[in-house]
Amino acid sequence: MTDAIASHADGRTGSGRQAYVFDAYGTLFDVHAAVRRHAAAIGPDAQALSDLWRVKQLEYTWVTSLMGQYRDFRALTEDALDFCLARFPGVDKGLRVDLLDAYRKLDCFAEVPDVLAALRETGARIAILSNGTPAMLDEAVDAAGIGHLIDEIFSVDPLKIYKTAPAAYALVTSSLRVSAPDIAFQSSNRWDIAGAKAFGMTCHWINRSGAPDEYVEFPPDKVLSSLSGLVEVPA
Repeated sequence: MTDAIASHADGRTGSGRQAYVFDAYGTLFDVHAAVRRHAAAIGPDAQALSDLWRVKQLEYTWVTSLMGQYRDFRALTEDALDFCLARFPGVDKGLRVDLLDAYRKLDCFAEVPDVLAALRETGARIAILSNGTPAMLDEAVDAAGIGHLIDEIFSVDPLKIYKTAPAAYALVTSSLRVSAPDIAFQSSNRWDIAGAKAFGMTCHWINRSGAPDEYVEFPPDKVLSSLSGLVEVPA
């Protein structure tokens, strides 16, 4: 990898990785935070509902992309929740609005601000690449108070296709004008790591749950238990 010397208007300079690009949901933001806030009202099915909500949300992105169709991520998130509320009829349907509102303002993981600040000090550009709509991502970043640590936010929404389509990862390289190997891509989603690796990026799988490996033909360059490990990974 070629070292890059970066210079920024705010005075940051440094050498090393040219850009650190993060998936948003599950990587920077805790996708289970929305249900957790209302767990008492939901009852004993809270965790199962949260898990299924995430599964169906992702399933809908893949199915619509394979069909050559597109509904934005906010709509698919709503569709997935509606399925879950039907699947768990004992859960109060009146919580729908509260759950969707909570999803707009998910908690970021505790280490996120410090890690982003440390990486930014190296002179690297910090970006998000997400299936989320621009409005969703702006809301999440603002709610987490990390906007000052992010240089760019890339949404697949203008492409009308979801990750792991190569066009999603190409959005980053073409916009930042950085070659794929000079980008460190971080995701907690193993399928996302496979997509970025196939595209040629340097990949760090944030395996928070200790899940077994898969997509072995597209291995991550590093496996970390949290984003904190990034500050220990050589550029």
